[in-house]
Amino acid sequence: MSEAKPDIVFHLAAQPIVRFSYIEPAVTYETNVMGTVNVFEAMRQTSTVKSFVNVTTDKVYENKEWHWGYRENENLFGYDPYSNSKSCSELVTYSYRNSFFYKDCPAISTARSGNVIGGGDYAEDRIIPDCIRAAKEKKEIIVRNPHSIRPYQHVLECLCGYLLLAEKQYNNKKLEGAYNFGPNDESCITTENLAELFCSSWGKDTAWRPQKDDGPHEANFLRLDCSKSKTVLGWKPRWDIKTAVEKTVEFAKLETDGEQTACVDRQITEYFHV
Repeated sequence: MSEAKPDIVFHLAAQPIVRFSYIEPAVTYETNVMGTVNVFEAMRQTSTVKSFVNVTTDKVYENKEWHWGYRENENLFGYDPYSNSKSCSELVTYSYRNSFFYKDCPAISTARSGNVIGGGDYAEDRIIPDCIRAAKEKKEIIVRNPHSIRPYQHVLECLCGYLLLAEKQYNNKKLEGAYNFGPNDESCITTENLAELFCSSWGKDTAWRPQKDDGPHEANFLRLDCSKSKTVLGWKPRWDIKTAVEKTVEFAKLETDGEQTACVDRQITEYFHV
């Protein structure tokens, strides 16, 4: 960081898988908590930074399984090691901002996003990557927790929010804080509905079936209130969940033909011309 002398810093590195955090909790905390500390320590030695955004997760909230969206002033908690480590990352951010960066610069914020889908994600234990792997191998898609509800959105939605946040607070430090970036309510759907949308978009007799999950605890219902991002930053979702799935499938099918870069460029253009 001292060599690059950046004006704006985005911290997106993480161990991001809930179920893996039960297997390797120490690695998860080391990466997600001390990783954040290390970034801030690097920033303390870099005088050029004017804007910093730490990307955490929608799972930082104390999830009470209620039917309205969580706002940025709700309690932090995090049930599992992943979610809790991200809550800790939020607290680290608050501490460094108050202890070392309370004067003019930099502006420091955290961004909490819903469940992100999009081309290029190959992680294990994510529903869309699992669907793509099964479809390409002509296998039946196995769906855990088909009735759980999540705020699914395309990756371009939250990336647009991060860039907008970094830009706005760069010019006005008073805008720093915590921000939610999630879909509209109609895109908060069950995993079952998401699997149906994927099968419809992929075609070729793709099918799914539920499987009883005896794995560790995962939230059943989660929704974000994004009023602050919409009002303060002027951000808003552009693609509904059906479009998000279609764009993800498009990338996955073109990937085998080596056309990923052109696909990404086209989708970015389409996104900003909605």
